[in-house]
Amino acid sequence: MNRQTKGTIKNVGRWLPGVLISLITLFVVFRLAQWDELGPAIARIPLLFILAAVLLTLLFLMTRAVAWRVILGNHASVSQTFWAINQGYLLNNLFPFRAGEFGRALLLGQAAHLPPARVLSSIVIERAFDLAIAAGLLLATLPLALGMAWARSVAILTLGLVIAGLLMLFLMSRNQQWVIGLVEKIGAKWGFVRRVVVPQLNALMQGLSTLSEPRQFLLSLFWIGVSWGVAVSTYYVFLLPIDPQAPFWWGMFTDAVLAMGIAIPSAPAALGTFEASIVGALTILGIDQTAALAYAITLHFIQFVVTGILGLIALVRQGKSVGTFLKDIQAKVINPTSS
Repeated sequence: MNRQTKGTIKNVGRWLPGVLISLITLFVVFRLAQWDELGPAIARIPLLFILAAVLLTLLFLMTRAVAWRVILGNHASVSQTFWAINQGYLLNNLFPFRAGEFGRALLLGQAAHLPPARVLSSIVIERAFDLAIAAGLLLATLPLALGMAWARSVAILTLGLVIAGLLMLFLMSRNQQWVIGLVEKIGAKWGFVRRVVVPQLNALMQGLSTLSEPRQFLLSLFWIGVSWGVAVSTYYVFLLPIDPQAPFWWGMFTDAVLAMGIAIPSAPAALGTFEASIVGALTILGIDQTAALAYAITLHFIQFVVTGILGLIALVRQGKSVGTFLKDIQAKVINPTSS
């Protein structure tokens, strides 16, 4: 068996579990919904709300670009981060393994003349903020979704835990050498820590170096929070045609569940896990499963189309063809050892 064949088998082994998860989730959600009622349910979504979702998606991408620029210490322009984000989404729509995260690090590094490792570390920080916010929203709204009387206490406790986690992240940025030294000392005794944890920690520390000042840290967190506010608003506004009396926290709960759900390995574009996460969240909130699936499919399609078009525009701006772009990313990101 030659090297190329081994590489192909290895890649299939990596993406096959995600594809199977996507197929299973799609099978489940389509079995739960009424297939003959799905088309009419999608058709009943007013055009005005579809346009609102498109505009809010564009606003989310813009605020996300500003947030990423701030995390990078303003070493790239908003235009550069905006187009790189959409190229990353285009990659995620075409390839498994979250290839878009590595791809946009490479592409922004080229555009802004920054080391790709530094850009990638900023994405790690962005994801750390996302994880803290998503966990906070989920823990705060889950008791409300389940109708638990002690929801307010849980929400307050969750807020405290999120603040504590963000404070710990800031303290790590101020004491990087001490943290790295401590982990390396532990890694000397544990192989897993040395092989896996220490390299990831070094990448995290590189990104944290731009957030060591309180103002920079808070500004980054502010813009990440703004982008989450826009995303939550998108999911809330799109719920109104289904239930005009829906409270705003329904959007928070749906977005939080979705953020956790699409973190599971899946086929490109989070196919299946996106729909299953939203259907699961809305079912808990009492929404009919067919209406929930229509909601999920329509929103997923809107986001896919918007980011796909913007990603293609970004390629044209750089003078690249789609074929050349995909070959470069596959050689440098998806399968760098096959050449």
